[in-house]
Parts: sequence; C-alpha cells; structure tokens
Amino acid sequence: MSGALTGRRALVTGGSRGIGAEIVRRLTADGAAVGFTYSASKADADELVADVTANGAKAVAIEADAADPTQTAAAVDTAAAELGGLDVVVNNAGIIYFGPVNELTQEQYDRLVAVNIGGTFWTVHSALKHLREGARIINIGSCNADRVSAPTSLSAYAMTKGAISSFTRGLARDLGPLGITVNNVQPGPVITDMNPGEGDFAEYMKKVTALGRYGHTSEVAAMVSFLASSQSSYMTGTNVSVDGGYTA
Repeated sequence: MSGALTGRRALVTGGSRGIGAEIVRRLTADGAAVGFTYSASKADADELVADVTANGAKAVAIEADAADPTQTAAAVDTAAAELGGLDVVVNNAGIIYFGPVNELTQEQYDRLVAVNIGGTFWTVHSALKHLREGARIINIGSCNADRVSAPTSLSAYAMTKGAISSFTRGLARDLGPLGITVNNVQPGPVITDMNPGEGDFAEYMKKVTALGRYGHTSEVAAMVSFLASSQSSYMTGTNVSVDGGYTA
C-alpha cells in the first residue's frame, strides 16, 4: 500500500496511543498527511509527531476532548486548515467502562455515550463541509457490537459500538449520492497498553477466537489504510471485522 494515499489528507480522532497511533503511522507511511486529536496524552502525541515527521511525513497533533462538540468542531476545522483540506476521517476516539449495568454511574454512562457515539457523530457533522466526492469516513467500532462472549460487564460499551454500526449503514445511504463512502472497522482482541496480550483475561479471549491469538494494532491499521484508498471505492456501509474469528 506504500504511496497509495499520496496527496490524501486525513483526520484521526484519538490518535496518540494504541490503535489510533498505529493508524496515524500507517496512513502517513502510505503517503497521507495526517492530523490527529488527543485529549490527555500530550507527551504521547508530541512523540508520535516527532517520529512521523522524522520520516518525512506530515502530522499535526490537535488537543480536543471527543465528548465536547465544540472542541470536536474546532479540531476538524484546524485539521482542514493545517492540511489544506480533508479527504479521510477516521473516528477512532473511544473509551470503555467495565461494570454491571446497575453499578455504572450516571457520569460514566454519560461520558461513554458522549465519547463513543457523540464524538463520532459530531466529528462527521463538522467534517462534511470539507469532504468532497471520493472522500472516506472510517469508523472504528468493536467486535462487541456483534458478540459479547461471556458475562464480562461490557453491555453498555457494546451498546455504544452497536450504535456506530447502525450509524455507519445509515450514513452510507445518506452520503452515497455524494460519492463519499462510510465503513466501520470492528477490531477484536488487539494488544495495546490497555489490553495486554498476556494474563487470565487474555488467555480466555484467545480461546474464543478462531485463530487463537490476539491481534496487532498494525493489522487494524492495514484495513483502515485500505478503506482510505481508492482500492475500496465500491465498499460502503460495511462492518468489517478484524477480530481473528471472534465473531465467526
């Protein structure tokens, strides 16, 4: 895919760590100029910019809380101004709270919905004025939208990712006449700082995937880069699982 995104300008929300950071690295490696948002991890964001720009690519870090529509709108406009426009939007920002429904606080619920659903909606809302025919919107959902394999206290999180799945399909219909595609990447168990590939929970998760292992952030980023490219021009409204067969 190297060079497949040359000339493309992308915004990645929640791009300073984990899957988001790997998406930034992959998109820039494939030729895109990338703006990405971060909330609390300025040091990680600055380090990522330094790494990417050292290789000759363009990356811009933008501080914004995905739960705040005003900050989200400002971040979209800043990215468009810094990059000279937008062609690709990757809605990656998300949070998770573990806990039974009856133990989830109102504050936790409100923030879960505000970031995971609202952050995606308001980013798209603000980005549409910058997007033209051939643009790509790529949402990052979760395999838990389709399956929660055991009592893991993830029902509220799964609800928000189910909403992203539905939003993707509806938005694809809305934007199809404009030549803008919308797809949803649903990662399964993937190794990150917050989700290590070792330990009791990881061993259980490996047993319920067809491949018997955790995925790597690079495997998710590869799918995002494909969906951002012209090679995916006839794909829209799809929920693409990158989950090692967790939902098989």
